[in-house]
Amino acid sequence: MATIKDVAKLAGVALSTASYALSGDSRVSSKTRSKVLDAARQLNYRKNGFAMDLKRSRTKTIALILTDLSGPYYSELIRSVQEVALTNGYDLIACSSMGGRDSTAVKFLREKRADGAIILAPNIRDEVLVETSGPQFPIVVMDRQLSSDYLLNVLVDGEQGGYTATRYLLENGHKHVAYISGSSDSYDNHLRYKGYLRALAEAGLEEQSKWRLSGNFVREGGYNATKMLIMQGSLPSAVFYGNDEMAIGGLKAFEECGISVPNDISVIGYDDIQLAEYVNPPLTTIRQPKSEAGSLAAHLLFQALAGESVKQSYMLTTDMMERASVGKGKAGN
Repeated sequence: MATIKDVAKLAGVALSTASYALSGDSRVSSKTRSKVLDAARQLNYRKNGFAMDLKRSRTKTIALILTDLSGPYYSELIRSVQEVALTNGYDLIACSSMGGRDSTAVKFLREKRADGAIILAPNIRDEVLVETSGPQFPIVVMDRQLSSDYLLNVLVDGEQGGYTATRYLLENGHKHVAYISGSSDSYDNHLRYKGYLRALAEAGLEEQSKWRLSGNFVREGGYNATKMLIMQGSLPSAVFYGNDEMAIGGLKAFEECGISVPNDISVIGYDDIQLAEYVNPPLTTIRQPKSEAGSLAAHLLFQALAGESVKQSYMLTTDMMERASVGKGKAGN
């Protein structure tokens, strides 16, 4: 079994430098860290080795690491994971990934302060997840497709969801459809946007760059992006928001400017948060299985902790929720 000395020798660095690099210490340059990680992968080295990993005593806790702990989507996800954890006699620790490579969440993973983890945090790098996962520390990833021996994937078919939303608007006669996007580093946003483009292409339509704005997946962002859309003076006939939070912010912006939804413009969201059916007008949206995804991720994690054979990747589907925020497009729109 390779040791850290072997890694240091192959990488051509001091033993202390190799140790710092494998621990994610900010004192090590990215170039040196890359050399050390490459050497570790070549030698199939894992921090502390498998033997040390096997000696770890169970903490009876699992970690749920999210980009943000606020907002209705995350609240529902936390609740679903917690229910499964409690059923299995475990506690749940939920924490934010804010802070990037030096965040508390990354240190939590490297130091294995729980028995396993569920990750929905695109700012935690792939290599961190691959390095920290192990036979006694399985990880379920919910925001990207990542293949490794001790990594499991629970994903939602966001591309199909984005396609369904856009196709629904097109079928209702809307030829000019804007897209208000989420975070640029979001795997989910990338898939929804890809589905949007696919639906436009099938209809022989092209995206207009002036109608692609970012709202960063938050209500204020959706509000500000919609204000910008309005200020440009030439509105589309419909807007697809990358999540419901942004769509609700958009509804507020349209209301303030005297633009009627759905009479003047149609709006569709994504997620189907609880508030979606209570806004005015009730929001047509794509429902993604938030609770189901969280519960499945937790069940898979406990199966892995029990040493059971687990399918490495699951893909869940979305549903259309038709309400009152989408009307028929007018001729020429």
